Amino acid sequence: MNEELKRDIRQAEARSQYDTQCKRVLAHRIILAWIVRYTMSEFSSFSLEEIQDCIENPEISTVEVEPDINHGRKQPEKITGLATESSLPGEGRITYDVYFSLRLPAKNEYRRIYVNVEAQKKYHPGYQILSRGVYYTSRMISSQRGTEFSDSDYDKLKKVCSIWLCLNAPAEIGNAISEYSLTKHDILPGIPDIRSAYDKISIVQVALNEKKDSIHELTGMLNVLFSMTMPAETKLNILEHRYHMDLAPDLKGDVNVMCNLGDLAIDLGYERGIQQGLKQGLEQGLERGLEQGLQKGIKQGVQSGQDELILSMLRNHISPEDISHMTNLPLERIRHAAEAGN
Repeated sequence: MNEELKRDIRQAEARSQYDTQCKRVLAHRIILAWIVRYTMSEFSSFSLEEIQDCIENPEISTVEVEPDINHGRKQPEKITGLATESSLPGEGRITYDVYFSLRLPAKNEYRRIYVNVEAQKKYHPGYQILSRGVYYTSRMISSQRGTEFSDSDYDKLKKVCSIWLCLNAPAEIGNAISEYSLTKHDILPGIPDIRSAYDKISIVQVALNEKKDSIHELTGMLNVLFSMTMPAETKLNILEHRYHMDLAPDLKGDVNVMCNLGDLAIDLGYERGIQQGLKQGLEQGLERGLEQGLQKGIKQGVQSGQDELILSMLRNHISPEDISHMTNLPLERIRHAAEAGN
């Protein structure tokens, strides 16, 4: 097997493992609580601790649910049932990134809401994200027949919410959050508005761009969590001190693994780029010029990467002194990057 093919296979494997690890990180209760609090109006007044207590494992028959091994004790920090599937004869298989249910206290009883969270690396994957969200929520609704209700008892239908975290949003969009839901529009007024009868579907799109300023708590936190340029220790420091997260050891471990896999994918791609540059340069007889160019390019690449990291942290309102402490970069270097980025 030639070296280029081996490198391609290793890079594809690293990216696949990175995607899987992102889902593992996303499934932690504290991360889901953050997402729920800022995207679902029903929980906007709840504390993060209260929301974590409301999160429960999937219970519908089409979702694989891990047996309750806690026997009523404190729930685990991470949601089980990742990569759960829903299928019908003659249809393709649907795999959810994270699928769980929420218990919403209401008038001495609990109201259940089913939630699906998806992480999307490409903002323009070749189709409209919202169209896929409509399909996902439709399946989440239809799958309740035979579990939440039967025959014509449609009033027992539970609300569903599909949340899409879209990384690498275009600069003109930056960081933004929008919700799409059913509303009542009177063509000829007179019909009473019974919102509980149709408030069953919510699709939320969260656009993320770590290169743009982020003053919103959720987009700021998610840009840090999924950054491809920020070291694991820096991420953990920001999550703990700026966002006041009490990070469990298993979440810290998952973040470390995710960062390491991301670094591996980047390194393999960087290595491949250098190899291709060498091959092309040699074919053109530019050995000396290529060697000098590579050395200069590598130096500039390192500096550019440091600048991106510094600017990203500054955009998240981390002080230059704290950045210097977290990254071991001189304070003068950080101030220079900040001035150049303005």
